[in-house]
Amino acid sequence: MAEKELHNRVFQLLVDNTSGVLSRISGLFSRRGYNIESITAGTTADPKITRITIVASGDEDVLEQIEKQVRKLIDVKDVHELKPESSVFRELAMVKVKAREEDRQNVITLANIFRGNIIDVAAKSMTIEITGSQTKIDAFISLLSGYEILELARTGVAGLCRGTDNIMYVDEDGKTHHYEVS
Repeated sequence: MAEKELHNRVFQLLVDNTSGVLSRISGLFSRRGYNIESITAGTTADPKITRITIVASGDEDVLEQIEKQVRKLIDVKDVHELKPESSVFRELAMVKVKAREEDRQNVITLANIFRGNIIDVAAKSMTIEITGSQTKIDAFISLLSGYEILELARTGVAGLCRGTDNIMYVDEDGKTHHYEVS
């Protein structure tokens, strides 16, 4: 029997901004044995609604099942896939590296190449902030392999559709609608 090919898919959810909603969504994934690569959540322009971006992995059947199961949750108002060709994605990483005085200029140069910012310098370390695609951040971390990474924090993927074609909002009755930009 041939193995099914695994993929990552980015789902964007609009959910009620209520306590426990993130726990219920992540609980669905753990109960069903689905894998979450990253999850980010934050309030939208409407404080009653939270936007959650989930990167999930699995074969096509599993990914379709994830979308169907998430749609059934009571707090979920909208679910759609953010396709790479019609969306923008960013991630934030903070990387603390061991940096002696003689190493600092090389670390600064590397951070500048990746448009990173030095956000903290201590006697024996430097902390760099970098934003971009997962690939960019992975490449930056890989190039730091000559330095000891003391701490690493990554936010996970946040994403939005490009342009104005797929903007959704939730009305007072909790129903979702496409927002028409005039």
